Amino acid sequence: MWNAMRTTFQSIKWRNVAPRIVADFAVIHCAMLVAFGISMAYQTRADDLSSVSNLANTFRHYYLSQFLFLSLLFPAAFFANGLYTHVRYYPTKAKLERFTLVVFLSLTVFLTANYLVIQYRNPIGRSVSLTFGVVALLGLVGTRVGKEWFIGGERIERRKSSRAPKDGLVLVIGGAGYIGCCLVRRLLEQGKRVRVLDTAVYGLEPIQDLLNHPNLDYVYGDCRNIQDVVKAIRHVSRIVHLAAIVGDPACELDQKTAIEINYAATRMLIEVAKGCGVERLLFASSCSVYGATDEFMDEHSKVQPVSLYGETKVSSEQVLLESASSGFHPVIMRFATVFGLSNRPRFDLVVNLLSAKAMQDGRITIYNGQQWRPFIHVRDLAEAILLLLNAPLSAVDREIFNVGDNHLNHTLAEVAEVIQRVFPGACVEHRENADRRNYRVDFTKIEKRIGFHCKYGLEDGVREVKAAIDSNEIEDYRNIRFSNIGFLREIGTPENKSEFDAAVMAALGTEQSRAGTAGKMSQQYFQVKTTPALPS
Repeated sequence: MWNAMRTTFQSIKWRNVAPRIVADFAVIHCAMLVAFGISMAYQTRADDLSSVSNLANTFRHYYLSQFLFLSLLFPAAFFANGLYTHVRYYPTKAKLERFTLVVFLSLTVFLTANYLVIQYRNPIGRSVSLTFGVVALLGLVGTRVGKEWFIGGERIERRKSSRAPKDGLVLVIGGAGYIGCCLVRRLLEQGKRVRVLDTAVYGLEPIQDLLNHPNLDYVYGDCRNIQDVVKAIRHVSRIVHLAAIVGDPACELDQKTAIEINYAATRMLIEVAKGCGVERLLFASSCSVYGATDEFMDEHSKVQPVSLYGETKVSSEQVLLESASSGFHPVIMRFATVFGLSNRPRFDLVVNLLSAKAMQDGRITIYNGQQWRPFIHVRDLAEAILLLLNAPLSAVDREIFNVGDNHLNHTLAEVAEVIQRVFPGACVEHRENADRRNYRVDFTKIEKRIGFHCKYGLEDGVREVKAAIDSNEIEDYRNIRFSNIGFLREIGTPENKSEFDAAVMAALGTEQSRAGTAGKMSQQYFQVKTTPALPS
């Protein structure tokens, strides 16, 4: 932890931060002088000239002996809350909200300390301090509002940070999936040009209504096929890579295909993306990489996956970070456990599944109720990806982010309690099984770095499921199209387009120099002795 703090402190650009500290310090002192001037004007108007002279002497003593010391509270509090560092990367509205809150809390602490230091009977404490608080609040917040309004905060960030993202074409690999269809909609709402690469394994219904959108380009293709990937990446500036065989059971169903899609295809994507000049690649990983632990896990914690799914994510993270360069900037997103409904509903996710069971069956079973999981609503997840996609590179380049909210770390027993609040008649049965996954996750970094926090709680997701079933939008949650594992077990995992694709995936999956855990494991699934030449 101390090493991380020292690295953060050393990375601060003091040449940019120091003028902001000085400016705020000047505003604070000007506010006190204005407050004193108002008090003096009031005393003069009351023709109480003798008290004016006494007040001036009292103020001079207070200012030199006490206020100079107390005023240091403000830049210290602002710095501690990131107003000079990571908060500058927040969207304008979130930035101003955070700044106003910190200023208000700092003033509250100051007025309390001021009262205790100079005693209630001192006239400064009553006639000047409250006026100072109002003027300081208006001055500090007003300067920020003026900067954002008149100067243009986004232009400043583009100039003073590193490069801001190009307003070019965004490729979403897996854009027709559970998370992808939400993200694509939000990108289009923001006026972005979007391309989707997806094999439509689960169908195109989630984005069917978007296919004629003028800013959407759909490419039917497989992330394991190099021709499809090259075609999709042309003219793209940023990539969000969501394609994967998701979840432990689905990966165990066909381990060879899981390694191909979750790991080997990522290695191929890196090379194609770098060759095509893609600037930023956001990779969907998972908090399941933390495995079974009683610790509170942050981005510096040791990963210890307990499944093939987690191992493929860890290995993909490794090769992505190793591939970073001055022109290629990977960003790792470790997603919390997702819940809620999107245009591609899923009922193989714990909150959604238990909600549907509670409503239609009147009974749910909770396994290992004391185990912890972090949760996030699918719409919140799409918003987090948007923020990471649009943030200045200096805020996200080569960084790992746990994506979620500290308030949404819950035990499985707590999940059951939330469901029972929505379905009071549902019976809950508690059992134990062999699943040892247990992890609480710290999401402070993404909140501080880009201002992300979740809007939806577990109960919102449970009520969503209830409303969807009540309205017959979901007729039968057991339908295999609502379950990854059920669908793949019934239909089969997607096959490669050709033997050449299979050979490329095998070669990328078994190469040991940069393969990590997944590469070592994959040797038992691939039997390829030579690496084929990739087409130009």
